[in-house]
Amino acid sequence: MSLDLNKIASQVEKMTEYIDTGAAERQKRLAKAMSVLCDSSLNINDLKNKIEAGKISWMPAEPVETLYNKYTAQNPPQNFGVIAADGSQIDIDRHYSARYFLINIGSIILKYGENADADLESNPRLYFDQSELVMTSPESGGREIPIEGSLLGIKRDIEELKHLTQLGSSIQEEIPVLLLADGTLIRWNLMSKDIPEFAVNEFLENGFLKCLEDIRKISADKEIALASYISYPRSADVLGTIRIAVCPYDPVNCDKCRRENPNDTYPCNTVDGVLDKDLFINLLENGERSALFISRSQIQERYGKHRIHFYYLKTDDEIARIEIPAWIAENEKLLGLTHALILDQCRKGQGYPVALSEAHEQAVVTASDRQNLQTLVEASLSEKNIEISGSAKSFSKRTKWI
Repeated sequence: MSLDLNKIASQVEKMTEYIDTGAAERQKRLAKAMSVLCDSSLNINDLKNKIEAGKISWMPAEPVETLYNKYTAQNPPQNFGVIAADGSQIDIDRHYSARYFLINIGSIILKYGENADADLESNPRLYFDQSELVMTSPESGGREIPIEGSLLGIKRDIEELKHLTQLGSSIQEEIPVLLLADGTLIRWNLMSKDIPEFAVNEFLENGFLKCLEDIRKISADKEIALASYISYPRSADVLGTIRIAVCPYDPVNCDKCRRENPNDTYPCNTVDGVLDKDLFINLLENGERSALFISRSQIQERYGKHRIHFYYLKTDDEIARIEIPAWIAENEKLLGLTHALILDQCRKGQGYPVALSEAHEQAVVTASDRQNLQTLVEASLSEKNIEISGSAKSFSKRTKWI
């Protein structure tokens, strides 16, 4: 049965009225936030110290430079390459007797200039061995946790970066190369209390950070940069920094502020509700990038020399958040390369990096693909006279009763 739109039409109308009512107040808060962002008297070192010393209930960004700095992109080099990877997955079906999951990594190597070329590839892998379906603590008689749901999503992210690392190391030409990932490089989802330390260590230390270190070593010999692209970001890290700037308490103490302002009339409410993209769509011209910032996500404490920095980029169509490791942020040449080539990719891809679009197309797994895989599995099991079973709930979903 399809959704009955007639029953929610009046609710949509109320939502529209709600959005319209708050528009003027949001503009007022945005204007206040912009005035702080562009305040030339704001001392960045004092602001850093205030952030460091504060007891803060949100996550501000750590500024690297003056908040309102902005930079134009250099022209792309004559010959260069862009490599992108993206992934999709088929999770374990707990209503099905055959236990397996699939990760499909799509990738593309684009070369521009004298030896222009494109190499697209799809790399599906089926995981079915019991040792592949769980993570086991290295301790004697260690705990096992199944790799499914959010943990499978984390594993897929790491497999994407592993593949990107392998492709980067395979480049033989002496040309500048951008390795481009989709989504965040900050593995904040590993902070969940449901994920034990041995799993965090395996995913982060032996997986994600190892890849970053391998890419860093490659970039020491070749002009290879790594960046991730976040389209239409909903983050408010920089806005969090502005909230610290307007806070009258020094040191900042959010708990004390709440006690002294019981009616939610906090001083930082004058800028509340604004997103970073709202700030930088007003500050930046097309093609410009913002100042650099550092995420203060708790997981970053384990990143060391790979601590993630970010900047905002105004393409012709949107504000994007670009994340890079510290060793890219501290290398002016590689930093400039990420800016120039990502902007070029967006203009080639009608607003979104063409390499990521093509990698996604190689990676995507459709509902039909899922069904075809299950059919293939069932046929293979049947040939071996292996009994196939599923839950009653699964059978009911596939059966039309009326």
